[in-house]
Amino acid sequence: MAHYPPSILNLIRNLSRLPGIGEKTAERLAMHILRSPRKDAENLSGSILELKNKIRICSMCFGLSDKDVCDICSDPKRDAGMLCVVEQPADMVAIEKTGSFKGRYHILQGVLSPMDGVGPNDIRIRELLSRIAKESIEEVVLATSTTVEGEATASYLVECLKTHPVKLTRIASGIPVGGDLKYVDAVTLQKAMETRRVI
Repeated sequence: MAHYPPSILNLIRNLSRLPGIGEKTAERLAMHILRSPRKDAENLSGSILELKNKIRICSMCFGLSDKDVCDICSDPKRDAGMLCVVEQPADMVAIEKTGSFKGRYHILQGVLSPMDGVGPNDIRIRELLSRIAKESIEEVVLATSTTVEGEATASYLVECLKTHPVKLTRIASGIPVGGDLKYVDAVTLQKAMETRRVI
């Protein structure tokens, strides 16, 4: 790499800090940026700076927004009686892409993980309980992951919400569509059996 000028080395070094980008990929990206028209490089750098300057946390759901209240929370067509609890903004985006949920969201911004020192006060549980007390929420959908931490977080929330007059549901987990039973791990198969439904 020493044969590159310092400005290219600096770009390669910065690009390789991105997740999933190794040194070779960073080098290819740097060369692509170098060959691209100046306007493309300006647009790229401008969009990165705009992201850093404008993006904030929605004051209602704690998702990503460029306004105080995000478009989902401010949409009057959304079902304000349904609240889907997810771990991160990316989880909300994944559910939104399906088009299957028409309610609103609450992003915990993490999961309970005592081993990592993450307790109930470190994620947005207090804010969730406050929303449920203040808003006319009828159903809370727990959509945390099926990892140990995700399941522990869901169990903790069930305990917290027992005294609240809301319907509690948990997203189903189990065999993926197109999955072959003989290749499915035992825990996933167990979950599929436990969450089976009448047809």
